[in-house]
Amino acid sequence: MLRLPGTRTGVMAGLALVAIVSQFFRSSVAVIAPELIRDLSLSPQMLGLAGGMFFFALGVAQVPVGMGFDRIGPRYTLAWVSVFALIGSMLMAMAASGPQLIAGRFLVGLGSGASFISGVVLLTRWYPPERIATQYGRVFALSQIGNFLAATPLAWMTEAFGWRAVFWGAAGVLLAVVIFFVWAVRDQPPDQAPLARRGESLWQTLRGFAQVFGQPNYKKVVAIHTVAYAAMATVLGLWAGPYLHDVHGLDGVGRGNVLLAMVAAQTVGMLWIPPLERRLNTRKGVILAGAAVVVCILAALSALPAPPLWLAVSLLVLLCGASAYSPIIIAHAASLTPVHLRGRGSAAANLGQVTGSFLLPVVSGLIAGLFEQTAMGYPPVAYRLIFAFLALALGTGMLVYSRAQDLKPSAGTA
Repeated sequence: MLRLPGTRTGVMAGLALVAIVSQFFRSSVAVIAPELIRDLSLSPQMLGLAGGMFFFALGVAQVPVGMGFDRIGPRYTLAWVSVFALIGSMLMAMAASGPQLIAGRFLVGLGSGASFISGVVLLTRWYPPERIATQYGRVFALSQIGNFLAATPLAWMTEAFGWRAVFWGAAGVLLAVVIFFVWAVRDQPPDQAPLARRGESLWQTLRGFAQVFGQPNYKKVVAIHTVAYAAMATVLGLWAGPYLHDVHGLDGVGRGNVLLAMVAAQTVGMLWIPPLERRLNTRKGVILAGAAVVVCILAALSALPAPPLWLAVSLLVLLCGASAYSPIIIAHAASLTPVHLRGRGSAAANLGQVTGSFLLPVVSGLIAGLFEQTAMGYPPVAYRLIFAFLALALGTGMLVYSRAQDLKPSAGTA
């Protein structure tokens, strides 16, 4: 009989499920964006803010979540903060205006603040250093089920029941997942002594974050982490749906099918790109190569005035597949963090990611707002400028990160 609590299987199952729910909430705006614009009279700036607010809230959550990880452990920290996500999902279901939708997105983001960084902390305790990026890649690959559900299935459910019913259902699923997580997951293997919970003052705890950022090369790694996932998420989670609707005339199910293909590509990428760091014995090389491919794709989408649908879809799908190097960045950041600061170190790295994931959608919304919206949506040039902005942001992150020291997986320092 399969025994889940207190095993690696329990840890992986719990992490995968909470990550699936988090990914669904992250990406749930894209495919139903035209319906939200219609029902809630959203401006492009408000749509961009709704997309980015989830990540702004994630950033707000990182300091208290990191403190909680080091003081009470990931298991109960995640359970407590998930209460906010439960309330936020219900608020989104009842939203009658853009500000109410944004408030719901904020609470959901706040409640998802421990979903992914709990994986970083737990995997460093349950697996040897050389396997962390691969295992995190597997969790991230499984989490793409949430993005799958936020594509064509979400379009179908919205057409059948309405988007409000979807968020009511998501609240119920979230509650069940958190209960399973608390039951199945333990903060460390049973053969290890319980970690000491040091009674630090608030000042000592915050000073731990400063110590993390003071580690050599840490800020350079955070620079690429700020824009790597954010560039892809801004496309997949916010603008791909409107782009396919406004420029190529796809309906809800058509948009969902393309988003489904994009998620599938990211899932495949998560399974084969993270292990490359171990096979090639380089983190920096794989990260820079993946980022370079994504910059080229974004540049192509920006340069092409009217790409045929097949080419646009191919580029969007390839963009998601090539963006699957983020777990290697996380492993690189973890390798720079002392063990006693691992919780705050993971939160500090994630703070960079969520900052970019908030700012990039907001700025891209401002770019779209420069153009008048017609019955056909926004003009192609608006999306070309958004793609160009994302390429510039990611290219800048690459430039800063290129100066960081490459820590080899074979060194076993993660």
